[in-house]
Amino acid sequence: MKASSIGTRRLALIGLGILLVAAMSYVVMRSGPLAPTRVTVVQAAEGQITPQLFGIGTVEARRSYLIGPTTAGRVRSVTVDVGDTVKTGQPVAEMDPVDLDERTAALDASVARAGSAMAAAEAQRRDAQARRELAAVNARRYVELGRQNFISTGAVEARLQEEASADALVNTADANLAAARQDQQRLAAERAGLRQQRANVRLLAPADGVVTSRDAEPGSTVVAGQAVLRVIEPSSLWVKVRLDQARSGGLAVGLPAQIVLRSSQGRPFPGKVARVEALSDSVTEERVAQIGFDQVPAGLSVGELAEVTLSLPATAKTVLLPNAAIKRRQAQTGVWVIDAGTLRFTPVRIGQAGLDGQIQVLDGVNPGMTVVVHSEKEIGERSRITVVDALTGRQP
Repeated sequence: MKASSIGTRRLALIGLGILLVAAMSYVVMRSGPLAPTRVTVVQAAEGQITPQLFGIGTVEARRSYLIGPTTAGRVRSVTVDVGDTVKTGQPVAEMDPVDLDERTAALDASVARAGSAMAAAEAQRRDAQARRELAAVNARRYVELGRQNFISTGAVEARLQEEASADALVNTADANLAAARQDQQRLAAERAGLRQQRANVRLLAPADGVVTSRDAEPGSTVVAGQAVLRVIEPSSLWVKVRLDQARSGGLAVGLPAQIVLRSSQGRPFPGKVARVEALSDSVTEERVAQIGFDQVPAGLSVGELAEVTLSLPATAKTVLLPNAAIKRRQAQTGVWVIDAGTLRFTPVRIGQAGLDGQIQVLDGVNPGMTVVVHSEKEIGERSRITVVDALTGRQP
């Protein structure tokens, strides 16, 4: 009786152990290190993709003017302030003329004196011409008398010499008159240059715009070319944006753009690519483009950050896959394909990608193939997998 009871307990313990081992094996195979890798998949399908470029930029002015003197001097007055609107030709500041007015008055007097000298030279020239005409008449008369032997040869030669002297006096008068005229022209040019310097003392707005900076105050001294004021044309504001070189293959002037300013989050402004810079940044591997607004927003400030999205032309129909499905294995780009329940790594040739995560597969995958998108760990050809809807949540 005792032996039978002991045998029954042994059988019960053996059965319990078998159940425990089976349960542990089930747990290990389902959730332990030997469990199949959970993966999510997608069916390859054809479609079109609209590639987009995204970049961060800053608002700048296409036309900006630095207003300053052409010579060193002291600022006498500044008549506008930051934020003021100015018109073309409007006086915005004035430099101290120092002695320009006195030098102009002195040159005015010199020009007048040169005019008097030119008048005197003109009178001397007329007198010399009259003397030459008289000397020529006397010379002809004496030559005729000498031919008839009424006067001596010496008297004839004396009259001819007087005629030559009169000619020389006329040439001298012509030279003096030309010198006086040139001196007057030189002084007039100096006066015009001095008056231009005097006019440059008044700083004028070169175009309609808004004052963005006031860099000098009355009493301060500035050098030639140093800015006293900065003016921009509000209608010329655009966004200077940097774009990834690897994705900028279709970047061209005229591409439509959506601009989201930091001050207007969620409200995009339409625009177009106005210019693509010829020089790229080799350090950051970015290309630079200027994006113009279709209509410049009111209250836009220079230096404001903006997010720019450019839309490239739609591609032809090709196989599309999520970007996460593209893997690199042994220097090859490809995807994991599930074929008859087994895994197979297939090399692919990819094309353009969209901001929605879709990417073109130009070769290697046909429509209808089942492709692995995500896996909870690295997989290989011999990996055991189980397909799930999502990697997060409870394990099926």
